[in-house]
Amino acid sequence: FKCIRTMAYPGRLIILGMSPTGERVALYAITGRSPSSQARRLEISADQKKVVVCPTDEATLRTGNPDLLIYPAIICGQGIAISNGTQTEAVFQQLASDAYPVDVLSKALRTWDYEPDEPNFTPRISGCITCGAALSIIKRTPQGSSVRYFFEVPLIRGTGKMIATYTGAQQQPLPSFSGEPLDVLLLWTTPHAAAQALYEALAPRPGDPDFRVATAAVFVGDSIAIHVINRHS
Repeated sequence: FKCIRTMAYPGRLIILGMSPTGERVALYAITGRSPSSQARRLEISADQKKVVVCPTDEATLRTGNPDLLIYPAIICGQGIAISNGTQTEAVFQQLASDAYPVDVLSKALRTWDYEPDEPNFTPRISGCITCGAALSIIKRTPQGSSVRYFFEVPLIRGTGKMIATYTGAQQQPLPSFSGEPLDVLLLWTTPHAAAQALYEALAPRPGDPDFRVATAAVFVGDSIAIHVINRHS
């Protein structure tokens, strides 16, 4: 995760790929600068098929926009749906095991726009794994309209692709992620190890604030295995 270590504040990020042992992998991370963004944790559903963003403190969370802060981050079924917002449900509704992943995302996201959080206008990032994998980002144009980008992700053992909401630079407003998804190595064979490695990669440099909120890793092979790490209980 060398590219992540250079990002002071990536916002939220998604990684899709394949483990060295052939499991399909989806990783998710949340970082936050405001108290409302920090007042969250990831929880695994009772059926072990969802990772949901939940509040740690309702009052603090409501100082922000709960509609943008609370959502299902990952849903597993006939594939994996993952995103940084409530659009995860829309992606999940389009999943089919034999569906072309770019088609899944383009159908699911055709009516979605970037997040209405002026002045940042945070992009919506999404992904899915079916018979293949794909990532998407919906960004604001200078004129205020939405532009949608879709990227295929090759499923090659030990590799993945990463997309984030921001470039990682500490500027105001925060600069949206640009260009193609970044290459990452996926060297871990368990979701516990992958979630821990991602959490450590997001650690601040000495003297800088710690923006980490949570990480999650989903491995799908013969079964579904999920692990989450939360900074705040």
